[in-house]
Amino acid sequence: MKLLTRGIALSALVAVAGCGPHIQPLHRVMENGQVLRPGSEAAIERARVEGEIQREQLAEQLRTTSASALATCVAAVCDAITRGELVLGMTEAQVLAATRTTAQAWDVRGAGAALMMTARSDLDVPTDAVAKIAFVTLQNGRVASYTYREPQGYRTVTSPADAIPAGRSSGQAEALLRQGDDFVASGRLDLALERYDQADILRPEHPETTLRIARTLDKSLRPVEAVLRYRMFIHQMELERIRAHGEVAASVAEAIARAHERIIVLERR
Repeated sequence: MKLLTRGIALSALVAVAGCGPHIQPLHRVMENGQVLRPGSEAAIERARVEGEIQREQLAEQLRTTSASALATCVAAVCDAITRGELVLGMTEAQVLAATRTTAQAWDVRGAGAALMMTARSDLDVPTDAVAKIAFVTLQNGRVASYTYREPQGYRTVTSPADAIPAGRSSGQAEALLRQGDDFVASGRLDLALERYDQADILRPEHPETTLRIARTLDKSLRPVEAVLRYRMFIHQMELERIRAHGEVAASVAEAIARAHERIIVLERR
């Protein structure tokens, strides 16, 4: 009986084993680093070659544009092209040469006497030696103005004085004052003071900046600092009054009087 039972159990085990999975030996399917998609190496090589061709075509366009621009420029414009900087009076070709760009980088609208050149893409904004360029205006085929995108905001050059360091500082200071005014309007006095202080560094001894700082310190409940700034403003305006005449002088006198009144109020606290 025991032998019969053992035989039955052994038969059952053999049957179960025959129904189980058969493990096949492992075979190498692909080498390490091999790409699954066939022909991809050829595609990569084609893309590389096409990229080199496009870069060479772009370089040739830049060389041609630069040569054409330099052949027709006067001394100051030629110097600016060499520096890679925009100046008033340039032609459209000279703008391309100064910014090291081609026509594909710009959208040009307008016709006849007035043209506007605007960056075609926000991701690849044309830049000269000074800053990123928002747009360029041409009048009768010559640059009449150009506008920079700077950390402080937009700055437009409409005269040679705007392009020199002092002019740049003045434009940047004006942009900072506008930012500060926006922060005051939204109640963010600390950020407004930060912008006004930066403007004061760029354009010192400027009464409008000093008055903004004084008023913001006043609103921030910092009376000692506010009084000092009000007094500085009065000093600056006294100098303005010496140079002013008529209605301007009257306006200056009124501003001085208001600053004196505010000093009295703060010192009585």
